[in-house]
Amino acid sequence: MKERKAAEIYPFLEAYIARKEEQISEIEQVIERYEKKRMMEERSYQSMSAFRRMFAGKKPDHHLAVEYIHYVKRPMEQIRALRLEIENARSILNGDPADTITVTGDLERELNS
Repeated sequence: MKERKAAEIYPFLEAYIARKEEQISEIEQVIERYEKKRMMEERSYQSMSAFRRMFAGKKPDHHLAVEYIHYVKRPMEQIRALRLEIENARSILNGDPADTITVTGDLERELNS
């Protein structure tokens, strides 16, 4: 952790929070698109006649599980991590005003990049 001047941190934190919220919304859109696609595939498969279903290939359950982990579970974990970062940044913003502010490692890397 490092001490930084509040005047240089506050504008950065506002932009940082906005950027992280944008990342969250992009990830949520990816998850939504995947879930809509899966529902459409399932509806299409269920609407087939039994004869057509016999010849149509359905993805094995373990493939669906891997897809779920890739398109839903891991992105949700990313969203949780991003929300924690936002919460940390907001706590710094909403803390009592001082001349210097202690910055965590993640924020420090972002400031220096």
